[in-house]
Amino acid sequence: MKNSELKSLTLEELKQKLDAEKESLTKLKFAHAISPIENPMKIKETKKLIARIKTILKQKETQN
Repeated sequence: MKNSELKSLTLEELKQKLDAEKESLTKLKFAHAISPIENPMKIKETKKLIARIKTILKQKETQN
């Protein structure tokens, strides 16, 4: 998801997206621990997406 797409979301949508991505990261890590996943870079990408969402959430919260 691109930054412009994330910035257009509301606070509630961002919080929901953050929860979904955290859950996805947990599942990826668990699956990778059991047997190597096909694309381990997906874990890194998910971490970066979570960080971007948190940054945008913080920016929107401080604006209000």
